[in-house]
Amino acid sequence: MQQDFQELVKPIEIGGLWIKNRVAMAPMATLGMLNPDGSMTQRAIDYYIERARGRVGLIISGVFKVENDLDPLIQGVPIVSPTSVATFAELVEALHALNTRLFVQLTAGFGRVATPFMLRGRPVSASALPNHWDPQLTCRELKTHEVETIVKAFGEAAAVLAETGVDGIELHGHEGYLFDQFTTALWNRRNDKYGGDLTSRLTFPIEALQTIKKQVGQNYPVVYRYGLKHYIKQWGEAALPGEDFAELGRDVSEGQEMAKLLQQAGFDALHVDAGSYDGWYWAHPPLYQDHACLTDLAAAAKEVVDIPVIAVGRLDVPDLAEEILQKGSADMVAIGRGLLTDEHWMRKLEEGQVKRIRPCIGCHDGCMGRIFNGRPLSCAVNPAAGRERIYALEPAAKPRQVVVIGGGVAGMEAARGASIRGHQVILYEKGDALGGHLIPGSVPAFKKEIEHLRKWYEHELEELGIDVRLNTEVTVDHVQAEDPEVVIVATGSRPLIPDVPGIQQDKVINEIDFLLGRRQVGDHVTVVGGGLVGCEAALWAAQQGKQVTIVEMLDELMAAGIWVPQMNKVMLLDLLKQHDVRIITGLTLTQVDDQGLVLMDKAFNRTQVPSDSIVVATGFEADRQLYGSLLGQAPNVYLVGDAREPRNIRGAIWDSYEVARGI
Repeated sequence: MQQDFQELVKPIEIGGLWIKNRVAMAPMATLGMLNPDGSMTQRAIDYYIERARGRVGLIISGVFKVENDLDPLIQGVPIVSPTSVATFAELVEALHALNTRLFVQLTAGFGRVATPFMLRGRPVSASALPNHWDPQLTCRELKTHEVETIVKAFGEAAAVLAETGVDGIELHGHEGYLFDQFTTALWNRRNDKYGGDLTSRLTFPIEALQTIKKQVGQNYPVVYRYGLKHYIKQWGEAALPGEDFAELGRDVSEGQEMAKLLQQAGFDALHVDAGSYDGWYWAHPPLYQDHACLTDLAAAAKEVVDIPVIAVGRLDVPDLAEEILQKGSADMVAIGRGLLTDEHWMRKLEEGQVKRIRPCIGCHDGCMGRIFNGRPLSCAVNPAAGRERIYALEPAAKPRQVVVIGGGVAGMEAARGASIRGHQVILYEKGDALGGHLIPGSVPAFKKEIEHLRKWYEHELEELGIDVRLNTEVTVDHVQAEDPEVVIVATGSRPLIPDVPGIQQDKVINEIDFLLGRRQVGDHVTVVGGGLVGCEAALWAAQQGKQVTIVEMLDELMAAGIWVPQMNKVMLLDLLKQHDVRIITGLTLTQVDDQGLVLMDKAFNRTQVPSDSIVVATGFEADRQLYGSLLGQAPNVYLVGDAREPRNIRGAIWDSYEVARGI
């Protein structure tokens, strides 16, 4: 593994501003960490300070609005105003003491991509367009003088930020937000100075740049973030990687021309990504996207400009980030979710502890997923993200003897957290390896991040000196012989098999055995269960050349259980379609016979689905047998992870972290 990260640690200048290394924290929304006036809470300040302690060179804040009347959203959205001065000033003082720079990302607004629940009036846009989330809701076209009012607001916001010591500004020109709606012909049908050819469509952000520079000085750094390519093949539908399609939005050639015009206008750097809400799995790449999936676009911009280019897009693998800079594909890398999972990413890299960097698994469950469900930003594998001060693992007042039963992700996290706090921990696992459901979960090629997480836990437990005992089936007598002060039961869950005639036939296999390859499957595979696990199993089978059918009793896939974040869900559905997976919904499995399986609809009509093999992915049931036996037989018994309630990786980790930080 590459250990000489000379490019990542090298300083860089943006607009004459010196930055100590070439790693930036990418902007991520801080919803849930804001005051009613849109300023940052102490939680947000702590969140950014911890990343500075982790030695990141530049922090680009989550997006802040410059006004909230013309693009009218509810109270509490992030906004720069005179009342923001105190919080920005406090943050700047701390970051500068740690030699980290701060750029604040400013937006013209949401426009057509504002979710209806966030609106307090009619949405607006460059033209009269359907709202992305509710096409029955038509956006109002902003008047020329209204756009000019927003431009003026950028200068006012810049003055506030400069007064607090903020080092620079990034304009939020990507992902189909309001600037992007003005600069893209698909959405801009205006006939005033803000519409027409590309040069005219760029008038809005360029006027904002000019206003900022006029207000705070020509030497004040301003970056423009935009998608060099949109990957839109039709309204509301994205193209997959490698797919041959006609671009409906911005293509690479126009993106490069845009880069040249932005440099000519006076922007000090470009931050290049891809996608829009119509192609959200490009703007927010899930685990189904490759690492560095957007860096070819940064390289395309770098071909035509001399100002620094910042690359983004799953760059949290240190070797890969270093390679991007060495090849000259970009001048700086921005890491988003990788700095949620591990706030000390850069410090560990500098200190030669790359194996200790906690990996992002691309799930979006703890970050964007939480935001869209009205919860504060955090991370599935790092529960302290976004609440660093109040959720830290503090040393225990009285170290205790702790036994953890089960070496899945819940048990490993419980052992890790308890050990960090100073407790003496023994971890028992009945199998010959740690990981539990992470082991089968990491089998598909598109889920290798799960294996990276499992290996990270193994390494952390070893570094902490935890006593791990494999191949040990724990009983009540076993626990009592250890005489622990605390017992944490993390015995996991078992596949749930429906009770229907014929289900015991050899052609039927549960999803765990299928993923682990314990039994061979035929050429015609039917997956029963259209949740996330079933859909991923179906995709993996299809990628191995099988003809695959998914059967789901509900009317759509991934409709029940734990909510799957939009970018992950849509990309998985698109991949299933690309691989010709047949989908049957609204029917219930009633029987397995020699031909395959028999389904029935609500009117009791039967449908036969021929199948060589049937993979059952209808959920899991908790294994609480040992927990029940231990109650009253051992002190301080806790139940965590799937043994408490079958869920997902975030649920297991968060359970265990909560227990570990409190014992």
